[in-house]
Amino acid sequence: MNKGGKKRVNSGRQKVSERWLTGLLKKVQSGDLSLQDAVKQLSVLPYEDMMHAKLDHHRSLRTGFPEVIFGPGKTTEQMVGIAVRMAAHSDRLLITRVDVDGFRAVKKKLPDAVYNADARAIIIDRTVKKAGKPGITIVTGGTADIPVAEEAAVTAELMGNRVERIFDVGVAGIHRLFDHLGQLRSAKVIVAVAGMDGVLPAVLGGLVTCPVIAVPTSVGYGANFKGIAPLLTMLNSCAPGVAVVNIDGGFNAGYLAGLINR
Repeated sequence: MNKGGKKRVNSGRQKVSERWLTGLLKKVQSGDLSLQDAVKQLSVLPYEDMMHAKLDHHRSLRTGFPEVIFGPGKTTEQMVGIAVRMAAHSDRLLITRVDVDGFRAVKKKLPDAVYNADARAIIIDRTVKKAGKPGITIVTGGTADIPVAEEAAVTAELMGNRVERIFDVGVAGIHRLFDHLGQLRSAKVIVAVAGMDGVLPAVLGGLVTCPVIAVPTSVGYGANFKGIAPLLTMLNSCAPGVAVVNIDGGFNAGYLAGLINR
């Protein structure tokens, strides 16, 4: 996962790469950039080959969201190098599953990077600031599910949404959930994040009219099987309108919620 583009335009299908391309062509037209240099810059638009990574700078133009950098498995040098190149072509950057040391290394090269410790994510957002689109509510069964929920939240927020959060309202104390019923029923899409027995999304599916995106987490004791148990519970939900993403798939859920809310 990685990134693409330059300044975001107002709305619709116009995305960051279009604005960057327009700016490039205007520089050629005014004589501020030679034709040869423009060709050199355009040559990396489909993707930029760094040998250890091939950066998809056009993804935002195709899908509406830049390529995301998945932190685990990369050396610090690889991650920083990829981040610098992606940030040079885009107004948004998201790096997932990164520790504080990784953030500090990125921050040295990209001073506008910020860190969400709960989500374990590095974020850059240079887009024109405007109120996020309401409609997404993220709910967790327990406090231990918050890191996955926050990964979903920062992803949806980077896509231009305003995210409401309701944490620690699992079915073991279901009365806590009912206190938020009005808010839940006003949502356009709900992301339900739960480990243990994973029942929360099915309960929500029986209470609301909007889609529910279920996210099983690896939170739980031995028979949880690192998230397999809640995954199977969610897949077997008797409530309609519940869709399931992968175990600990906060990014996937946040991205899907952003698409639905769009």
